[in-house]
Amino acid sequence: MRTVVVGGTGHIGTYLVPELVRLGHEVVVLSRGERSPYQSNGAWSRVRMIQVDRAAEDAEGTFGTRVADLQPDVVIDLICFTEDSARQLAEAVRGKIQHLLHCGTIWVHGPSATVPTREDAPRRPFGDYGINKAAIETYLLDRARRDGLPATLIHPGHISGPGWTPINPAANLDLGVFEKLARGDELTLPNLGLETIQHVHAADVAGMFLAALRNRSVAIGESFHAVAEGAMTLRGYAEGVAGSFGQEARLAFLPWEEWRQTVSEGDAAATYDHIAHSPHCSMEKAARLLGFRPRYSPLEATLEAIGWLVDNGKIT
Repeated sequence: MRTVVVGGTGHIGTYLVPELVRLGHEVVVLSRGERSPYQSNGAWSRVRMIQVDRAAEDAEGTFGTRVADLQPDVVIDLICFTEDSARQLAEAVRGKIQHLLHCGTIWVHGPSATVPTREDAPRRPFGDYGINKAAIETYLLDRARRDGLPATLIHPGHISGPGWTPINPAANLDLGVFEKLARGDELTLPNLGLETIQHVHAADVAGMFLAALRNRSVAIGESFHAVAEGAMTLRGYAEGVAGSFGQEARLAFLPWEEWRQTVSEGDAAATYDHIAHSPHCSMEKAARLLGFRPRYSPLEATLEAIGWLVDNGKIT
């Protein structure tokens, strides 16, 4: 099949595109061309690369037509962030493709209530990202059920893996948090460190897309989580990271309003977003309908990313 991957050089595409090539797909990747995949693979030599500015073409109303003109059998959209963008693509390819797969986010749920949260839980998204992604999900699934659009949505958790910085045990991107744990220094966490975050290795997210492709008949018209089995509390995550460096975590705790004064405004905002969601999503539906189970535990996914940071001098 000819498979077009939109945004295929990022976290997910690094693992997904070479596997599509190995499975015999004719792969076309649309991207801004501003970065290379996070890992080298000979399969990329067999991929047709097309440089595009999706935001500009969406504004002009031409992006959907560009994709449709490639005559794909499958479209995998990894970088769609507004309902209008999703609508343009869906209308352009409706009736012309076998499968449209969209990358969403577990933040379509908003804060976790009953856990593990299932895909059919009521939506209470907050923040522009979660609200916009929830609107895309509603639109695509409605089109699938009313008009036969062959759409499937995959909702990743906090994507991790070699090549980039994972969300840390303080629920932000400050590399100093990992360094404190590596040295055995005291780390202060908000509240009692019992809020949760749920990582997933990028390879497992790619695996979810492939599982949906293999099981097209049951995947169309459905959404699926793509997370590691189980969520980690902030303190449990900190203890796991410290242990990987041969240290015992030395943790202290402060109420949120006090803790936020100890970090930068940007780190405080990132932490709040993550702990206000405190996700813990279920993978039962993916196992039942697609036969897929993630290979990496949440700690394994983050430790592989941390190992890359150490090896590349990002963490001292």
